[in-house]
Amino acid sequence: MHSSHLLLEEPIRMASILEPSKSSFFPALTKIVGTLGPKSRSVETLSGCLKSGMSVARFDFSWGDADYHQETLDNLKIAVKSTKKLCAVMLDTVGPELQVINKSEKAISLKADGLVTLTPNQDQEASSEVLPINFDGLAKAVKKGDTIFVGQYLFTGSETTSVWLEVDEIKGDDVICLSRNAATLAGALFTLHVSQVHIDLPTLTEKDKEVISTWGVQNKIDFLSLSYCRHAEDVRQTREMLKKLGDLSQTQIFAKIENVEGLNHFDEILQEADGIILSRGNLGIDLPPEKVFLFQKAALYKCNMAGKPAVLTRVVDSMTDNLRPTRAEATDVANAVLDGSDAILLGAETLRGLYPVETISTVGRICAEAEKVFNQDLYFKKTVKYVGEPMSHLESIASSAVRAAIKVKASVIICFTSSGRAARLIAKYRPTMPVISVVIPRVKTNQLKWSFSGAFEARQSLIVRGLFPMLADPRHPAESTSATNESVLKVALDHGKQAGVIKSHDRVVVCQKVGDASVVKIIELED
Repeated sequence: MHSSHLLLEEPIRMASILEPSKSSFFPALTKIVGTLGPKSRSVETLSGCLKSGMSVARFDFSWGDADYHQETLDNLKIAVKSTKKLCAVMLDTVGPELQVINKSEKAISLKADGLVTLTPNQDQEASSEVLPINFDGLAKAVKKGDTIFVGQYLFTGSETTSVWLEVDEIKGDDVICLSRNAATLAGALFTLHVSQVHIDLPTLTEKDKEVISTWGVQNKIDFLSLSYCRHAEDVRQTREMLKKLGDLSQTQIFAKIENVEGLNHFDEILQEADGIILSRGNLGIDLPPEKVFLFQKAALYKCNMAGKPAVLTRVVDSMTDNLRPTRAEATDVANAVLDGSDAILLGAETLRGLYPVETISTVGRICAEAEKVFNQDLYFKKTVKYVGEPMSHLESIASSAVRAAIKVKASVIICFTSSGRAARLIAKYRPTMPVISVVIPRVKTNQLKWSFSGAFEARQSLIVRGLFPMLADPRHPAESTSATNESVLKVALDHGKQAGVIKSHDRVVVCQKVGDASVVKIIELED
């Protein structure tokens, strides 16, 4: 399966490009995060999404109430049971998002070079002359000549559904703008983005805190996506809050970088956060178009070297209404994989798109093709050089396991882990084969009852490229005697065989603890 690894730097026989790809159990090593909404909440559609390769479900609280999202999540749980495909849950905060309030939900047409007033007076009806907004400090934040972007929620950037405004004058709390293009805004909610201007609102709003402490706690969310993260302090404060919420102390925080402020503090944010989401929709407005690719490549490289998952958004917008992506989008997905992205996040495409299942499957197929030509050798050398010497014990074991697996052309790496850290380190070196992380539950007690940890760690690896978790029987500790390890290993191998990633005579690399020592071993399977 992995000997057919091509390199783009080597001559490829052009006819071979047309050969159909072999199907495999894991559609791609790169993960897919799907945003659930009106078009993707029935059990049937969700089962289709899971089978097509979605491994993280994102619940966006910018719209819809807790009950609506709860119903969707309950359906997801039914779909997970019936398809036997694990799925993690991500809660996306609203954050300091500026919104235009259109109570009547009538479409609003704006003409090019027309004047429109943005007002904090929400009692006014939205029209082509007046747009009421949810923030009363806009007049103080902007000046004449600033650019404001208004678009339907999850802007497509296409010029007919979004409008560029230029600030013309400020009158009290109102901001009068000149419309740069003609557009029709439809729906109840449009987002407002002021280019390169600091908006004085907290990153975690009171509404966000309430949702996290009720809906989040009730559903033991795996990931919290922190919208409009601007400073490392935002992540620290959020973590302090999660620590006080029982199980949520284990929730991972993904900082969403969506404006120039977040970009300027990227390094500090990366140090504090568990992962990064590059929100290219909003960033694409703050950055000149010719700089977008540069930020993407630089940010992904930094995430890769830190061994933290990087998620990329806004890749196949046109699939919201079409069955096929544009050529630029198809290339964009592949480049995201080649640049080192761990996961692709689908927003409008699955939330309100007409083809949620087809979109996931198309993106998965493109990712799988790109992975075949990913230059692992070069990437491995870069990572080892970046880590430097002396390496930590775990880092050295992880890189050795990956090197061994590639040298012996192993079909899979199996890693025993209780915290998930060892498996994530193996994935950091981007092996070309799947890594099955066998999560060994740990027993915890509060003097009153026993409980097992492990489910969080297993689900949290569902966003990391190349990691495929399975929960082991809690009676097998991760660093126990060889006899119990053998039985867990047998379960993992059977899992791999059922999944079709392991066949007889294949080689498998196993990474595990025996006593105080970490061991990497290579086993060859018999018939």
